[in-house]
Amino acid sequence: MTYAILSLIVVSYVLIAYEHLTHINKATIAVFAAAVGWVLFMITGADFVLKSHGPEFSALTSGDGYDAAMVKSFIANHIFVRYAADLCSIVLYLLATMNIVSVLNSNGCFDFITDVVRAKDSRVLLWGMVGFTWLLSVNLDNLTTTVLMLMIMRRIVQQTRWRMWIGSAIVIAANCGGAATVIGDPTSLVVWTKGAVTPTDFSLSLLLPTLVATFVPTLLISRALPEHLDIIRPAAQFRGDSSPLRLWQKVTMLVVGLGGLWFIPTFHRITLLPPFLGAICVLGVLWVLHELMNHQRIISNQPLSGMTAERQFQFASLQMMMYFVGVFMSVALLIETGVMNSISAWCDEWIHNIYIMSIAIGAISAVLDNIALVLTAINIYPVADSIAALSPSLEPSYAESFLTNGQYWHLIIYSGCVAGCLLPIGSVSGFALMKAEEVNITWYARHILPKVMLGWFLGLGVYFLVDLWLR
Repeated sequence: MTYAILSLIVVSYVLIAYEHLTHINKATIAVFAAAVGWVLFMITGADFVLKSHGPEFSALTSGDGYDAAMVKSFIANHIFVRYAADLCSIVLYLLATMNIVSVLNSNGCFDFITDVVRAKDSRVLLWGMVGFTWLLSVNLDNLTTTVLMLMIMRRIVQQTRWRMWIGSAIVIAANCGGAATVIGDPTSLVVWTKGAVTPTDFSLSLLLPTLVATFVPTLLISRALPEHLDIIRPAAQFRGDSSPLRLWQKVTMLVVGLGGLWFIPTFHRITLLPPFLGAICVLGVLWVLHELMNHQRIISNQPLSGMTAERQFQFASLQMMMYFVGVFMSVALLIETGVMNSISAWCDEWIHNIYIMSIAIGAISAVLDNIALVLTAINIYPVADSIAALSPSLEPSYAESFLTNGQYWHLIIYSGCVAGCLLPIGSVSGFALMKAEEVNITWYARHILPKVMLGWFLGLGVYFLVDLWLR
């Protein structure tokens, strides 16, 4: 049954990677594979339970015999529920941040970006878009940031040809920025909630590498653009009752929303409560401000200024969350069937180098989805409190990479997020670009892939030097 479950997950990963050919939504595939996999696991779960949870199961049955119903009850109430609890904490966090972005966008809090970056000078426009994308992505999930910035770009840049170049830079900046903080990407959020990293150490370790990985391809892309671009002139806004909020109101909501997200790691450290509760607190305060500042508009039942875009955000984010649910529960199956232990043993014997492992994960992320690959890589090794807790056969210099704040956790997040931009099918942000601007893989591979690869490897070099200096 292990081979059947493994085959099911591998096939689903391949179908996810080639959604552009199958036209089957990756969220559908991920959720379906996870559901079928857990049904198969439940059918023949006795062997897995006795192998991985023998003492715990024996204590529950008091050493007496067991039947199929007892095994199923143990799986449902002691195994599945643990993964479901971890998953719910992450999904609730993503749901809260999605609503924070929706509230901010519906109140026009991101409109200033359009005014700031609108310029005929292609380099001013490009660096402005990339800068705002990077800054937003360290707080928000990559997909939401990408969708927001692509919409802003379409309101400014007229020609599709140049939107393809600028949109590619946006995708790179969104993925790199998301890798710089524990709240900027679903995978970095997982390693944080798993206890593998602490927020300050994680950001200090990856800040410079992600900046280099963003700067290098953006610089090369800027050289491919003409000096001036044809931009779309802004339409005259109606200044009646349905006008946007005043500037001070927008700034207040933006500071509360984004500033509150930055406070979440501190909230978690002080209270020891899950991060999603901090995000819900921020959302609650923001909703109160929304109700107060839109009091007259709500009474008169007038629509807010960003409702169409808000629905697009919600649809994209909900799909991403369902996809994450499917992948997370599929990875849980790989853990419970013992596949992860086999992979870690093979890596220890044949690779035995965290840089080579991270490069391999990054290379595979270019053709398979990076979220699926990184979530798998995160769970290959457990988080160890000390070297003694790991296998005694491991060298201390190698084993310390898997301790809390170890290099392994940094490198798989960095390589997964950055190398996921090598091809547009490597990340959900890249796929959003494919659908928005009809970017094909051949064009992207010819024009963008070499630039991303150069930035990726230079960033790895910077990480090595920073890590050598800090440690």
